[in-house]
Amino acid sequence: MDDIRHDTVKQAALDYHEFPKPGKLEIRATKPLANGIDLSRAYSPGVAEACLEIKADPSSASRYTIRGNLVGVVTNGTAVLGLGNIGALASKPVMEGKAVLFKKFANIDCFDIELNEPDPVKLAAIVCALEPTFGAINLEDIKAPDCFIVEQLCRERMNIPVFHDDQHGTAIVVGAAATNALTVAGKKFADIKIVSTGGGAAGIACLNMLVKLGVKRENIWLCDLEGLVYEGRVAQMSTQKAAYAQGTVPATLADVIGGADLFLGLSGPGVLTPEMVAQMAPRPIIFALANPMPEILPAAARAVSPDAIIATGRSDFPNQVNNVLCFPFIFRGALDVGATTINDEMKLACIEGIAALARATTSAEAAAAYQGEQLSFGADYLIPKPFDPRLIGVVASAVARAAMETGVATRPIADLDAYRRKLDGSVFKSALIMRPVFDVAAASTRRIIFAEGEDERVLRAANAMLEEMTVRPILIGRPDVIAARCERAGLPIRPDRDFEIVNPENDSRYREYWGSYHELLERQGVTPDTARAIIRTNSTAIAAVAVHRGDADSMICGTFGQYLWHMNYVRQVLARGGRHPIGALSLMILEDGPLFVADTQVNPIPTPEQIAATAIGAVRDARRFGVTPKVALCSHSNFGNLDSDSGRRMRMAME
Repeated sequence: MDDIRHDTVKQAALDYHEFPKPGKLEIRATKPLANGIDLSRAYSPGVAEACLEIKADPSSASRYTIRGNLVGVVTNGTAVLGLGNIGALASKPVMEGKAVLFKKFANIDCFDIELNEPDPVKLAAIVCALEPTFGAINLEDIKAPDCFIVEQLCRERMNIPVFHDDQHGTAIVVGAAATNALTVAGKKFADIKIVSTGGGAAGIACLNMLVKLGVKRENIWLCDLEGLVYEGRVAQMSTQKAAYAQGTVPATLADVIGGADLFLGLSGPGVLTPEMVAQMAPRPIIFALANPMPEILPAAARAVSPDAIIATGRSDFPNQVNNVLCFPFIFRGALDVGATTINDEMKLACIEGIAALARATTSAEAAAAYQGEQLSFGADYLIPKPFDPRLIGVVASAVARAAMETGVATRPIADLDAYRRKLDGSVFKSALIMRPVFDVAAASTRRIIFAEGEDERVLRAANAMLEEMTVRPILIGRPDVIAARCERAGLPIRPDRDFEIVNPENDSRYREYWGSYHELLERQGVTPDTARAIIRTNSTAIAAVAVHRGDADSMICGTFGQYLWHMNYVRQVLARGGRHPIGALSLMILEDGPLFVADTQVNPIPTPEQIAATAIGAVRDARRFGVTPKVALCSHSNFGNLDSDSGRRMRMAME
């Protein structure tokens, strides 16, 4: 059975890479090439103008070419994760995958470059020669200690960022996870003892970063296949390892693990035993990051230390240390300010941005993507999930700010808040079009009542309102249920303190509300008993009555069920007799700009008067989004060529 399952998974992976087109990347033109004029601009003679501009001002290459958004993913295939030294050609699927992640998470274009060059000095020379092509270089899967040599030489010679992600990406995410793990454990960097296993490029970079975060170098013990790294050791030593030498006597991991506050493993499976965990300090922090099997499984560690705080490199356990939390966004920020390097301050800004996101309230989008998982800050949620859409805005803007503050930005950004909104808009497609509405709402004092106050999506919306606006929302629901669901979702808001509640089961306004409902609808067959039952059980009717009575200014309903059901109660209470016309306005966000469509949902055969009222209302609402609309009345007629009923009604509406 296991062999069959393995073959199925293997074939699925191969099919993914082969079909419908081989590989995971392709090149697409960003300019039209439909006629001779386009050709003359794309190539000779028009292309000469762009060439001359760049010759006169090299920085203009980012205006006229892809270079400002282009990263080279470079490898020689000597240390591919989980596969080892498989060579440059065999590593190409990995490099294509890295390029796909850059594009998916940060909209950065990449060329993957696989080089048959084992010599680190020659490899560095080749990479340096590529500087005119790229805005930044991502070194990938180069064995230690060669990777240190290649990166150092490239950083010295090149005037663009060079970043070995296996080292620094891992170190950044480990730094963020460690920052929050210490917060949970109630410990400080300056006071902890660290024992680390591995000693490769990623392991050394993690230790260097932890030192920058405040760990004392003398409190770090490093072990590898030869045991403890100590002064005078000769076997399997490097300059980078020697920086963490402890003592002059050989020792094993078991000899030095006692009293450790943090175990950092980047080695292999089974290295850390339960007996070793038992010797660690109270509330131990265990980062077992070997893949595919960690140094110790979380269940085995917690069997002897139930309060252990654990992170792994796997997605099927909490706290996955995944470089995708870092590298797309640190490059995004660096490219956008034209950084000449990625310095320590930019890395530390990246760490703080990632760590802060985990401590903040989880976004609704991340909660939806990871349904059933605990996404509130704590021992099982130290770092955000990779698909948290807030990462690009928070991390890239923090990196850009750090680059500007440290003087390595050649294209400083004047308005970082606007830059962050633009980044958010690249993920939340509605962000830019909604910005004018958000700005007005932020200063509004309107009272908004939510009919489905127990829905987690509503609770997240209420929390966002309280963070960004001055309103105090009103929620319909049972207080104990709302409080429990706020806590389960990791939301800081609580009933009464942060928002008002209308409790259908027990509210002092119950008699007034059902009385108002009965008064409005008694001539439509609604008896007092019916009114009492509806106001006790129907949250949409309750919200409508609240608006009618002036207890709220606006209502939001319909998070479940069919909209026609909800609209029936809204119409009964708030639009009786046609005094307040009802219509629907939809917004489509297209590549060419926003398109407002009305009315596709409420009035199936509108009268000319309804069409005119809908068009006027749609124009008014479009302007609230900062759009000056052009209006088209659509019907079964093209400029009057058909004398259809819909065409006649549209013409009458125009008049």
